[in-house]
Amino acid sequence: MKQSSVLRRALLAAAVSTLLQQGAPAWAGAPASDAAPVAGSRPALGSLTPQPAGTTAPAGMVDDQASAGASQGDVATLMQLIHDAQLVELRTTYNASYGASLFFYPPEMTYYVVLFQDKHFWRVIRSQDEARSESIYANFVQQTQRLAEVEIRRMQIEAQKAFIERVIAINEDRARRLQADLDVARTQQARVDDYQRQVQGNAAALNAEKIQAQAQLRELQIQVDQLQRQTEQGLPGSRR
Repeated sequence: MKQSSVLRRALLAAAVSTLLQQGAPAWAGAPASDAAPVAGSRPALGSLTPQPAGTTAPAGMVDDQASAGASQGDVATLMQLIHDAQLVELRTTYNASYGASLFFYPPEMTYYVVLFQDKHFWRVIRSQDEARSESIYANFVQQTQRLAEVEIRRMQIEAQKAFIERVIAINEDRARRLQADLDVARTQQARVDDYQRQVQGNAAALNAEKIQAQAQLRELQIQVDQLQRQTEQGLPGSRR
């Protein structure tokens, strides 16, 4: 039985070593960024840092299974392991800028469960109990979900506000264009009205002149007829 246990451990260590060779470089070689991790993104291990001194973890992040002093020591140990690329990432979950990770350190068969926000470690729990580590990881994931609700809601409201502002800007621009078109139409209508009044006035004046010309024409025709009769007076077939 003892030999079987030793063999099983040896096989497990070999398998973990293979996973480490495949998984660790992906973390060690990923570029670091100063920006907060976004939901669905995956920052490099080296970009995660301990929470700055003097800051307080958000409500709900305190784990009574480990003291603050022990956690700080685990943070320092974890940072060194990250620096040396000795960890295998088993699981990572992001909710907005909050995240939880489960790492494995093969040489000591040790699990590290991490809770972080904005790339800063809030809590680090070390355990050689796989079931307990998975349970703590699940608890940390639940905490990130709860803590991220307000942040996600804020981002949604911010997006809605920006959308409304864009719609307002579009409608304001449309209103300006319509007002400009209306001003042009009003100006042109005023010009048309003035032109109509001028044409109507000209037409009335022309009509008056026409009537006067017609009267003058009748008078001239009468005068011509009289002169014609006088000229033809006494001649055969003359008009009387």
